Amino acid sequence: MLKTISLALWLALPFAAASAQDEDLLLKANPTMTPRLRAAVDILKADNAWTLEQQRTICEIPAPPFKEHARGLEMKRRFEALGYKTVMDSIGNVIAERPGDGSWPKLVVAGHLDTVFPEGTDASVKTTGTRMKAPGISDDCRGLAVLLSVARAYAKANVETKGTVYFVANVGEEGPGNLRGTRYLFEHTLKDSIDAFISVDGGGAVTDVTTQGVGSIRYKVTFKGPGGHSYGAFGTPNPIHALGRAIAMIADVTVPSNPKTTFNVGIVEGGTSVNSIPFSGTMQVDMRSVSEEELRKVDAQVLAILDKARDAENGRWGATDPVKKISYVIDTIGVRPANSSQIEGTPIVVAAAKAAKELGVTGMSYVATSTDSNYPMSIGVPAITVNGGGEESGSHSLAEWYDDGKDGFIGPQFAAILIGIIVGLKG
Repeated sequence: MLKTISLALWLALPFAAASAQDEDLLLKANPTMTPRLRAAVDILKADNAWTLEQQRTICEIPAPPFKEHARGLEMKRRFEALGYKTVMDSIGNVIAERPGDGSWPKLVVAGHLDTVFPEGTDASVKTTGTRMKAPGISDDCRGLAVLLSVARAYAKANVETKGTVYFVANVGEEGPGNLRGTRYLFEHTLKDSIDAFISVDGGGAVTDVTTQGVGSIRYKVTFKGPGGHSYGAFGTPNPIHALGRAIAMIADVTVPSNPKTTFNVGIVEGGTSVNSIPFSGTMQVDMRSVSEEELRKVDAQVLAILDKARDAENGRWGATDPVKKISYVIDTIGVRPANSSQIEGTPIVVAAAKAAKELGVTGMSYVATSTDSNYPMSIGVPAITVNGGGEESGSHSLAEWYDDGKDGFIGPQFAAILIGIIVGLKG
């Protein structure tokens, strides 16, 4: 394939499979460790304390779902202090541009601003040795710190790239956000200007690379009825009883183990008192799969169950009067596309393995997760999600921690080399 088209175009081909010969040519076509990139990599190790300070101080700025603005403004200020032309778009994404000469692919390197934690959550970071503990300290304050440190190292070492690099601190990655920041980048702010995409999401070994997207569909389902006194109005259809019927039937749904497909009822709410027939009952349902086809299948089963549960509860009490019958409404609270077609021979995946090899790291593991990369994968843009180095645990909990250990700097180094491979280096 490389004999007939340029490497830049090849990298931009959506999920193109590479032969062994193509892979070898890919690795040789662009000198990876140029003197300037080597200098940047050395800076990342020498100035690792700076990276950790960025991680700590960014994390202490709360960023609840849909309220990431303050953290975004600070990221904008820090990128500008590093000499980058930086803008905040109308949805709150912060974009710092490192221009190339236009001859190679344009790359977005993203970390998300938002956390899962509500307003009022204590965001102070507690440090013990090399371990930092705070809500969001890894997911994704680590990713944001990696972006800043790589942007700084590239600037200090004057790394010149053929392709443009956009360092992006985006909004809306976590559940309620529904990837709104990344969608907006592709559909508006950087429309038709992104050839490849990397998300840096959390800490962990750089050998674990997300190459497939776990898709999801999430509903908030509310059964409604007239309600009434538990004794005086007995015989009135009960929305929570209908909810129970639905949950029981959902629990019996059969899904494949390969491709892995799952379902879960995670929140149940409703009722006013023990002696009242409730006027509403609500559940939140999560369905996931790496296969878009299987995701749609389980979705269809769940939707059919809601009708069955409603009809069974109305039928149990012989309710024919529209005033007394129960009904339900569905609010879609999240849809993430699935993708299982990006294979190990895809150029962007090959580039990740090459970056790890340059650092003497082996044993690559390619996994499926749910991240900002889901969206570009779904529209045919080569995309992967990588870890930021170090160790982490307790993501999405108040006990979340990140430990830089003795070699956490490998995370930013890996990102710096990977960027250079994808966008091409000058000098």
